[in-house]
Amino acid sequence: MSLPPTDMMAAIAVTRFGLGARPGEIAAARSDPRGFLTAQIRPQGADQPQADAESSAQRLSDFRDYQMQKRDAKAAASVTGGDPKSDPIKDARKMLRDDTGGDFLARAQLASTTDAAFRERWALFWANHFTVSATKQVTGTVIGPFEQEAIRPHVFGRFEDLLVASSTHPAMLLYLDQAQSIGPDSRAGASTKLRAKGAGLNENLAREIMELHTVGVEAGYSQTDVTEFARAMTGFSIGRPQEEHAFQFLFRDNAHEPGARTVMGRRYGQGGQAQALAVMRDLAAGSQTARHVATKLAVHFVGDDPPPALVARLERSFSDSGGRLDDLARTLVTAPEAWDPAPAKFKTPYEFAISTWRSVGGQPQAIGKLAPVLTGLGQKPFSAPSPKGWPEEAQVWCAPDALIKRLRFSEAFAAQAADRLDPVDFAQSTLGARLTPPVAKAVARAETRREAMALLLMSPEFQRR
Repeated sequence: MSLPPTDMMAAIAVTRFGLGARPGEIAAARSDPRGFLTAQIRPQGADQPQADAESSAQRLSDFRDYQMQKRDAKAAASVTGGDPKSDPIKDARKMLRDDTGGDFLARAQLASTTDAAFRERWALFWANHFTVSATKQVTGTVIGPFEQEAIRPHVFGRFEDLLVASSTHPAMLLYLDQAQSIGPDSRAGASTKLRAKGAGLNENLAREIMELHTVGVEAGYSQTDVTEFARAMTGFSIGRPQEEHAFQFLFRDNAHEPGARTVMGRRYGQGGQAQALAVMRDLAAGSQTARHVATKLAVHFVGDDPPPALVARLERSFSDSGGRLDDLARTLVTAPEAWDPAPAKFKTPYEFAISTWRSVGGQPQAIGKLAPVLTGLGQKPFSAPSPKGWPEEAQVWCAPDALIKRLRFSEAFAAQAADRLDPVDFAQSTLGARLTPPVAKAVARAETRREAMALLLMSPEFQRR
């Protein structure tokens, strides 16, 4: 398969593999488009958003304090007949909400301003692959630290390390209820008190690791495999406030289900924490995982129905390298199938908004303005609807009502930014060789600069990558 001309490759490098062109970015990629991308792959992982740098442990400690204040205020109100929604409770709730909003704003500002947008897109792909959602209040407070601690440092390392880091992070353990999972025949499982509270085996994390994170539903595993893996994972928990690893990962041996396990035909002897890690190691190295990850990457970067040759190329890279994600990234950006000039991917609301800010060299300034925009477009910050993450398929995002909302956003954005830009130069800087003659003509003939910008932002060339 032949590659397109260099000018087109430069535009594709920035708008498909990246997050949309900032002024001058397509020109910077023109001398060596593939080298422009491979230079962004680095051992230390993805960039870190400039948030408040609080750890997940600190956030969980703050959340516990909020819960205790809320409980105490409610108890006091039941005695005095007062209002349980006291000012300290409101202040604590606002602090937690501001932390989460600050994390998302910092992430969006990084995406809007980075000169390594492929590296950022790569990190966002893996954050969505290992989704933690703010559909639970407690997990909302630690999604930012989860990405910073478990995802971003590992996105160019070994897939197994990324899998283990995400699966043992407090955010994931809380989101999928793993922290409370107790082996029925463990020492803790024999506790009458715990049984009275309904404590027992929880299969959520084991199921999602198999279905979503590793081998995929096509692998043909059984419900028994999921249950056995869940038993192997019992004991994966979070330290209590008085324990040495407070609010951090802690393996509780007394909650671990004793005995050997068999998962997908492989036997795992008794080994405490090592038992589940051994299962994860084999899942990470499996051929089904190579195929599942390769397919998801090809769908994300290239098309909802990606070229089979690209999927096969990525699958071989994953298997041959032992799951090296830096090798996988290089394989992706050097694969000729990934450079088809036809834009097949429809931008998600987040991608659309970020690429709009990038087009003018700007960034969102306040979560109070960013969050309503994304929520209105259907992608509420940090709130993926399920552990599967945000969907990739175009039909989810391009319904008529959604397009009308994008048009309104484009018109409002143009009202703020268009008057200082030359429409023709703006169109060329934003799309490069992907700018088609009909769109270029429409922009040039627009009655006002604001109309010209809105036309460009709503063009198929800008809406797709």
